[in-house]
Amino acid sequence: MNSDHLELLTGDTWRTMLREQIIPFALGAHPCADLGNDVLEVGPGPGATTDLLAAELEHLTALELDPDLAATLRHRTRASDTISIVEGDASDMPFESGRFSATVSFTMLHHVGGAEVQDQTFREICRVLRPGGLFIASDSIASEELAALHVDDTYNPVDPTSLEDRLARAGFVDVDIDSNAFGWRSHAYRPRA
Repeated sequence: MNSDHLELLTGDTWRTMLREQIIPFALGAHPCADLGNDVLEVGPGPGATTDLLAAELEHLTALELDPDLAATLRHRTRASDTISIVEGDASDMPFESGRFSATVSFTMLHHVGGAEVQDQTFREICRVLRPGGLFIASDSIASEELAALHVDDTYNPVDPTSLEDRLARAGFVDVDIDSNAFGWRSHAYRPRA
């Protein structure tokens, strides 16, 4: 992540957008309490979403690829007994199958390197969910402004019009996609049986 992007994601304006717009839109009709007792956050970056979610959840595990971001987040949350920070690759997760009650990912999937790796990440998310577990994701709609923010950084925006099929191929059912002025959200479930 380039320094301008990281600065944006650690600022108060971003935290306010997350709290007031992005997370409520992404969760939709699913309050945090409905996510269950062991939630996985994929790609927390500097942890603004982690902070907001952890206040509402029984236990949150955050999986972060970037070793520096993971170390910083681990250090910052070390006093919490409800947050676990794991450094790892979302396309090859270090978790057993069926562990998590829900998985969430907010404005991160565009950082995953290309459609093949994104699709492998979707398969891994489905694998680590419990039967009937919910995957909630949100991200921005592709734009020139966002591309400019990602100079010297990974930028592979997810096209929401293809997402329903991609999630179904990854093993999800009851996929629901919605969008608004700033982005899209998806809700999808691992099959119960």
